[in-house]
Amino acid sequence: MDLNSDLGEGFGHWALGDDDALLGVVTSANVACGFHAGDASIMRRVCARAVESSVAIGAQVGYRDLPGFGRRFIDVEPEALTQDVIYQIGALEAFARVAGSRVRYVKPHGALYNAIVHHEEQATAVVRAVVDYDPTLPVLGLPGSAFLELAAEAGLAVVHEAFADRAYTPQGTLVSRRLPGAVLHDAAEIGRRCVAMATGEPIADIDGGRLSLKPQSICVHGDTPGAVQIAQQVQQALTSAGVALAPFAP
Repeated sequence: MDLNSDLGEGFGHWALGDDDALLGVVTSANVACGFHAGDASIMRRVCARAVESSVAIGAQVGYRDLPGFGRRFIDVEPEALTQDVIYQIGALEAFARVAGSRVRYVKPHGALYNAIVHHEEQATAVVRAVVDYDPTLPVLGLPGSAFLELAAEAGLAVVHEAFADRAYTPQGTLVSRRLPGAVLHDAAEIGRRCVAMATGEPIADIDGGRLSLKPQSICVHGDTPGAVQIAQQVQQALTSAGVALAPFAP
C-alpha cells in the first residue's frame, strides 16, 4: 500500500504543516506546484528532502487560486486548464531533477480534484495535459471518477486513492469540507479505517452505512491538525496489520 500526503503547501514566509516530519512517514509526496500553494524555494526544498527520504515525488496540480488555497471551483476554459497543468508539472519537474529524481505521477488538488469527478470537460483537459507532457505518468484520483475513466481510455495508468482523514458519502465521494464531520481527527479510529480499506473491509460512510473501497494509495492531508501524529498512527496500524508500505510509482 502507498501512503501519500499533500506537501509543500506553504508560500513565502507562510508555512503549513510539517513537511520534513511527514516525509519520514509517507511513501509518496504530492508536492504543490505554485498555483494553489508552494513557491520555487519550497518546491526545491521538499523535492530535496523527498529524495533523501526515498519518497516518490508527484505533481499536485490545481486551479490558479492562491487566496482560496485551490479549494474554490473555477470555470476555466479546458484549453487553458490543460496548459496550466502542463506548466505546473514542468515547474516541479525542474526541481525534482535538480534533486536527482523526477516527477513520477500527477494528482489534482482540492476543488479541481472534486470537480473532475463529474466535470468531463475539465477532466478531459487534465488528462490531455498529462498525455501531452508524459503519457507514462500515472494519475492518482477518486475511484469511479470521470477523470480516472477518461485517463484509462487515454492509456494512462490510473491509481485509486482513498482518504485517511475524510468522511465519505454513501456514493463513495468526499463529504464537503463545509459540512460537519467532513474531516476526521481521531488518530486511532483513522488508523482502524485505513487497515479496513487496505484489507478490503468496509468502512462507515457519513450516514453509518457500509462502504467498500479498494485503494492503491491512502492520503493523509498535511494540513489537518495533528497530521504527523495521524500519519504515524496510520503507518503503525498498517504495518502491524501486515500491510507493507511502498510507493506505487517508485
